[in-house]
Amino acid sequence: MAALARLLERLLWPARKEEEAEEEEEGCRSPNRPQSLLDAPRCAQRPHGGAAAAWGLRFGASAVQGWRAHMEDAHCACLALPGLPPGWAFFAVLDGHGGARAALFGARHLKGQVLEALGPEPSEPQGVCEALRRAFLSADARLRALWPRGEPGGSTAVALLVSPRFLYLAHCGDSRAVLSRAGAVAFSTEDHRPLRPRERERIHDAGGTISRRRLEGSLAVSRALGDFAYKEAPGRPPEQQLVSAEPEVTALARQAEDEFMLLASDGVWDAMSGSALVGLVASRLCLGLAPELLCAQLLDTCLCKGSLDNMTCLLVCFPGAPRPCEEAIRKEVLLDAALGRRVAELCASASEPPSLNTVFRTLASEDILDLPPGGGLYCKATVIAEAYSQFCQASRQRCVKGQKGAEEPTGALSVSALHLEA
Repeated sequence: MAALARLLERLLWPARKEEEAEEEEEGCRSPNRPQSLLDAPRCAQRPHGGAAAAWGLRFGASAVQGWRAHMEDAHCACLALPGLPPGWAFFAVLDGHGGARAALFGARHLKGQVLEALGPEPSEPQGVCEALRRAFLSADARLRALWPRGEPGGSTAVALLVSPRFLYLAHCGDSRAVLSRAGAVAFSTEDHRPLRPRERERIHDAGGTISRRRLEGSLAVSRALGDFAYKEAPGRPPEQQLVSAEPEVTALARQAEDEFMLLASDGVWDAMSGSALVGLVASRLCLGLAPELLCAQLLDTCLCKGSLDNMTCLLVCFPGAPRPCEEAIRKEVLLDAALGRRVAELCASASEPPSLNTVFRTLASEDILDLPPGGGLYCKATVIAEAYSQFCQASRQRCVKGQKGAEEPTGALSVSALHLEA
């Protein structure tokens, strides 16, 4: 893990400084944003998952702090909802800013607010959509009652409520969800940004301004839980304040072709598009990778592609999700073996042992077949790093036998070599 941090620090230092410099030049560094990034990223993950075989649902989730000074993401997953018939489930990802309090509150209490609003016999789909709207607003009101006066901060949220007949998505802010159906993106949420026409109209009507694409020159999203400093316009209901906790709710009739839904905080979307993520997830499911391990691999890939934010992803698989495929597994085994051999060739043929960065850059310039869609060579960093490590260990052993005190090849051993300039 220390080697990963050191290599990421060296590779991503220009990107980190560029982001900080842009904020300083624009004068838009906000109290809701970290004043600086860590000198080394925190890459530890605790992937977890579960399954409800009776109604064909599986989920996996993982999160990583990354370069941010604090972890402000949170999530929740519940495969069975008390008081509702079998087949109902609830999942949510929350991305805090200005602290983790709002995100943690949402992860703990949003489900309860949803259940209270739904009642024992939800009316689908319109009654459920309205219940989700009320639940978000009720959660925000409850949070406000607990919030110390004047304390900044808030949280975006994206929630998936599954019923036997429908998939309900409710979101506010820039945490997103994407649905894969029949191998393609069938639906994705749209971020709530101040410049979206409906958002801009509400902000202006409430007496607010938009500067540098940010609300009051500070906040990058226009809907969130918390952020109560932006919810003080007199005589206006909660959904018409500068920042609103009212979610955008969508009901999607379930189909046999539905494969999976990916919910993630914006750090993931900073690194990969929705179509790229769908392609990568589908390809890993064809290898039989468990959803939670898939989420961890996805976050590693995004981290090494350059995301500087906290990241959380939650994958919900439906009965139509891709199943393990012998041909896909065979190709993956061959790819891993070919990459291992090529790494050994590059290291052995050089007059001076190359760094892992150099090895990865060389591989990136080559035409390599059957790389994972969406993730490409970045998704194979672990394989490359392991092959490099094996060569270094073998070389070190030869040096020790041949002459004492020989230095090992330079270059940290880490999957983080994924983040390389194109």
